[in-house]
Amino acid sequence: MSKHDEGRRAFLIGTAVGAGAAASALVPQALAQSEHQGHIPADAPAVRQPTIQTVQVMGGGHGAFFNDEDARTVAAFCERLMPGAPGRPGATDADALNYIDLALAGAYSDQQNFYRRGVMQLDAHCTKTYGKPFRSLTAAQQDGTISALEHGKVPEFLWPTAQSFFETLRTHTMEAMFADPIYGGNRDFAGWRLVGFPGAQPIFTEEDMHSDQAFAREPIAGLQSRAVSKKG
Repeated sequence: MSKHDEGRRAFLIGTAVGAGAAASALVPQALAQSEHQGHIPADAPAVRQPTIQTVQVMGGGHGAFFNDEDARTVAAFCERLMPGAPGRPGATDADALNYIDLALAGAYSDQQNFYRRGVMQLDAHCTKTYGKPFRSLTAAQQDGTISALEHGKVPEFLWPTAQSFFETLRTHTMEAMFADPIYGGNRDFAGWRLVGFPGAQPIFTEEDMHSDQAFAREPIAGLQSRAVSKKG
C-alpha cells in the first residue's frame, strides 16, 4: 500500500473511531441532508435515464439502481477513497457499492439524478484528460482525479459541483464501511472490526463500560441478528 493510500485510510478510520459509538446513526444523519443534495437546478443538462433493475437486497454488488458501467465507476471510486490492504478491509471488502446501490433505489432515491449527472461529468472529464472513463484509469490517475474533484478543479462539473460530488461519495463510502450491515454495506462487519466497534450489543459488562480499548472479543452484533433473536 502506498503512503498516499495509508494517509487516506488513516484519516477515514480516525474519523470513524471518533464517531464509533454512533456508527449506526450514520444513515439517519445522511438522510437528513439528502433533500438538499437532491435538488436539481432548472438549467441542469439532460441525461439519459438508465434502466432500473430488480432490487437485490443484501448482496450481489449492484442491480437495484446502477447499470454495469456506473457500478464499476462507483466501486472504483469508493475503493480509492478507502483502499483495502492485506488484513485491512477496504470499500470493496465492505461491499460499499451494494450499500450505495440499495440506498439510491430506496432511502436516497432523491439523489439518483445527483449520481447520474455526477458520474456522467466524471467520465467526461476523464475521457478528455486521459482518453478513458474513470473506471478504466490506473490507480494513480484515479487518485489524481479524486484530488482534483476535492479541490474543485474539474471544469466539466456544473451540477453537482465537483466538490459536492466528492463529499457525497466520501460520506456514502464512510456509511458503507461503518453503518450497520443491515443497510447492505459493512459486509462481515469489516468496518467495525477495523475500528474495534462492538455493534448493537444487548448488554455490556462493567469492564466493557470502563475500558478505553477497542472492543475485540466475539461476537460483534448487528441489528439484523438482534431482530431475529427477538422474534425467536
